[in-house]
Amino acid sequence: MEIYEGMKAPSFSLLGSDKKIHNLNDYIGKKVVLYFYPKDNTPGCSKEAQCFVSSFSEFNNLNAVILGVSRDNMNSHDKFIEKLNIPFILLSDTEETVCTLYDVLKEKNMYGKKKIGIERSTFLIDEEGIITKIYRKVKVDGHIQDILDNLS
Repeated sequence: MEIYEGMKAPSFSLLGSDKKIHNLNDYIGKKVVLYFYPKDNTPGCSKEAQCFVSSFSEFNNLNAVILGVSRDNMNSHDKFIEKLNIPFILLSDTEETVCTLYDVLKEKNMYGKKKIGIERSTFLIDEEGIITKIYRKVKVDGHIQDILDNLS
């Protein structure tokens, strides 16, 4: 399925770091920043999470919920959250269901070996569940400000 701006965001249910199931439809009435990142506790992903953490109150003020998604399990998420004091929900997509739904799994070349990994991507979803902005191949520097500008 192709994902594009202006379409209804594909619904999903995933286990969250609060040990509850999160369904995208639960967030109708709020803006959702759905961000996919490759791996807990890696330099780029830690930097991205820290940027979200430092702007957390600004997102709250814009009626926006941040949901981080990776293929890591809950144990990994718990350590990541504890290490960085992450105040938002991280979702565990160990089955790659949502990653596939949002087309963020891409072939990557790591140290000369090709493997499938998550391409850092962010989807902005409005209060009615419509995708308003898609960021692919995200570079962390300046990304959070760009999202905030788009939400306000």
